[in-house]
Amino acid sequence: MQSVPPFRLARTPSSESGSSTGAYKGLSADACCAPSEAQLRSANRRARLVDLDSHLHCSIIGTCLSTNELRKLVPKFTDLDKQHASDLEIHHAAVELAIDGGPGAKALQKALDTRYSGAVRRFEVAKSPEALLALWKEALKSGDIPPAYWALMTHPQAIMSVRQVAFGDLHMLSHLVGAANRADIRRLVALEEENAALKDKIERQQNKLHEQSRERDATIRELTEQLAELSAKAQRAPDVSEGSLEAEVQALREALVARDEKLAIHTSRREAAEQRAISEQNYARTLSARLDDTIATLNIVQAECSALERAVLAQGDDAGSRGADLDNLAGKRVVYVGGRPGSNAALRQLVESAGGDFVVHDGGIEDRKGMFAAALPRADIVVFPVDCIDHDSMNLLKRVCDRHQVDYHPVRTASVASFMELMARLGRTAARKDSRSDSRNDFQTASQPPASRFCLKHG
Repeated sequence: MQSVPPFRLARTPSSESGSSTGAYKGLSADACCAPSEAQLRSANRRARLVDLDSHLHCSIIGTCLSTNELRKLVPKFTDLDKQHASDLEIHHAAVELAIDGGPGAKALQKALDTRYSGAVRRFEVAKSPEALLALWKEALKSGDIPPAYWALMTHPQAIMSVRQVAFGDLHMLSHLVGAANRADIRRLVALEEENAALKDKIERQQNKLHEQSRERDATIRELTEQLAELSAKAQRAPDVSEGSLEAEVQALREALVARDEKLAIHTSRREAAEQRAISEQNYARTLSARLDDTIATLNIVQAECSALERAVLAQGDDAGSRGADLDNLAGKRVVYVGGRPGSNAALRQLVESAGGDFVVHDGGIEDRKGMFAAALPRADIVVFPVDCIDHDSMNLLKRVCDRHQVDYHPVRTASVASFMELMARLGRTAARKDSRSDSRNDFQTASQPPASRFCLKHG
């Protein structure tokens, strides 16, 4: 199987930027001269699903439509069974419908347009391939991939190089996310399966206890009926000899003793089963708590992977600009206490590339703990990983920061991902504060009259 994309990747997004004007054949070269309405309708028409390259259908359907949506839609146009068909068969059938371009393709087109109408309207402001790529990069940073992917692929300005860039970004993003979350997902699935098995076991034990209780009640009723029947016989036959009555009473007593022993056995078994059920319930609650902790850890790891991915995408940008998560470090002094030499070197490079000053203190292994009092008052922010610092150094660090009113932030691990996730949270907090002060300026800008469309050449 080929490992290359289904088409040749463009070298630069701007190589075909001029080709976006090719749709306006026959139009005037002057930018102020507006084309006719017929030409505008032809040039600004969004691409349909059937108009796209057949190699793009797999990525569009797999990214923008969920399996449940496809399972409801595809069987209407194929002979697949909605209940028994596998997810892969449903996906392949949907791709074939998109390639054929029949009623199935129209239904897929309608479902995508209906679901992502907001994204399509948001991308309509892009009037050039460069502006379209800028909107795509913003969607990558925010993680809102499916709506942006569909709006970009069908946009009138989506030339071949733009679609190639979006396809490549989506392809590499699937590798990064899959590699980061595969181990956590396996553990989560194993815990869920174990929890479901324990629930089934408890339910079976409860059913068995109810059955044993019904058997015991039936045995008691049977003995009561036999005793009543024998009492009635004794009253109807007064001429029965005394010896036979004693023998019958003795037999009844023996039968009653046997029934009592059987009842005691059932009672002991029921109590043992109840104890086992209680222990299984406690174990299930312990597993549920572990599952909650695992899910919380998985959410933190996903946030760290997202922050690290944004930093990697920002480092790979053509302009070489740093990530927006590190913009708030420009001109600030960051003191990092603890950590590992390898990750500390990478963090120093990131902070210094953002225009900040990065100072490392090993927490007292080689550097003296007394240097906290000299290093921290000049710091703007103090960061320490909780897995690579001892408790005494951490407590001393907190007291010094509180004394000098310096912000300190613990991170989960000494990795670059944990540091980038902290910077992303701090950046979002600063952005929310700045948005309040910028709202008044935005209102004044919006109230200004639009620029004049008067043409110096044509009037």
